[in-house]
Amino acid sequence: MTIAVGDKLPAATFKEKTADGPVEVTTEHLFKGKRVVLFAVPGAFTPTCSLNHLPGYLENRDAILSRGIDDIAVVAVNDLHVMGAWATSSGGMGKIHFLSDWNAAFTKALGMDVDLSAGTLGIRSKRYSMLVEDGVVKVLNLEDSPGQATVSGAAAMLEQL
Repeated sequence: MTIAVGDKLPAATFKEKTADGPVEVTTEHLFKGKRVVLFAVPGAFTPTCSLNHLPGYLENRDAILSRGIDDIAVVAVNDLHVMGAWATSSGGMGKIHFLSDWNAAFTKALGMDVDLSAGTLGIRSKRYSMLVEDGVVKVLNLEDSPGQATVSGAAAMLEQL
């Protein structure tokens, strides 16, 4: 079953590489009492994710935060080191959270997992964005195609805030 508007996010623990080293980030810590924009990508460094999806959120970070958003996070089924390298190379380190869902536990719990083995990627996340308020999904934007980042992009999210 896929998560829907009005559902509470499942408990999960992510890994995040910060300037001070690796840390664990729980859903409770990230979402409790906060308004957070979360978006997911099929893979760090992949073309649509790196050239379109992530840059939109980095470029619109201040505009998103100015609308009463406490934090922005991106999640992918990649390991901690890949997500850390992506954060550094994109200039996003310290600006948004780059969350490693290394074993796809969170992604599977949301019902957002997709098998992209035909493209040599294995189990990954569908591309989506959501507005989460105090752990509850208020807005959910799911892309029809993993190669597109339109309905889940930053511009679409800004219109919904």
